[in-house]
Amino acid sequence: MSDYQFLKLNVQFKVGVLTIDRPPVNALNADVLRELDRMLDEIAANSEIKALVVTGAGQQVFIAGADINTFAEIGALPDKAQVVQEAVNYAKLGQEVFLKLDRLSIPTIAAVNGACVGGGMELAMACDIRYAADNARLGQPEIGLGIIPGWGGTQRLPRIVGEGRALELILTGDTIPAPEALRIGLVNKVVPAAQLLRECQGLARKLAEKSRVATSAALRAVTGGTTLSIEDGLALERQQFETMSLSEDMREGIGAFLQKRRPEFKDK
Repeated sequence: MSDYQFLKLNVQFKVGVLTIDRPPVNALNADVLRELDRMLDEIAANSEIKALVVTGAGQQVFIAGADINTFAEIGALPDKAQVVQEAVNYAKLGQEVFLKLDRLSIPTIAAVNGACVGGGMELAMACDIRYAADNARLGQPEIGLGIIPGWGGTQRLPRIVGEGRALELILTGDTIPAPEALRIGLVNKVVPAAQLLRECQGLARKLAEKSRVATSAALRAVTGGTTLSIEDGLALERQQFETMSLSEDMREGIGAFLQKRRPEFKDK
């Protein structure tokens, strides 16, 4: 792995734990986003990583959104056309990096270990699964700054919790506690803060035991089908099933089941 200033990656048992570490609140600026972009490329190319946990450094904050200083710097530019261009570039950078996270061919789990707002929530929603500490709070408070979510919040939040709840969160800018996030389906599980990372790593190890071929196909079918008609979604499912049908892992999985033993997948 290359040298990184704001990111740490630890790999054990085919599980990567990616920690965003930018004190004091892990706010995201362009430098962090560019590092994350490079890191995701390296993770995607690493066959030893079969599941990824993403978390924030410290005990109280997952990611407290985008760095507000960046918005202030953009707004202070003297030329209006330059303001527009820089704002668009910043939004596009975050959107593209989070889309890369969203499209990783391995399962991703957000370990929401505290405040998860703005860009932090947008990053968490780009992960496949979200576990939250019992002291976490989540929200899209951008409206209070006179802006809107710009890194996918207006698109992913309605897909996860429904349009009505998404609009309520985005238009009020309110943050909600972890139990409420669980109730509306924004997170999958709430656990005591001290147990969060261990719970996420345990889930990631379970997922990493599965065939990478089958896991990747399932991710493509589910995430790719969310915006398709049922007919097109079924066609996508058939395509992925066809890909798996020629894999060594399918033969190993079926053989192991019939022989009543644990499968030994080779990810081929």
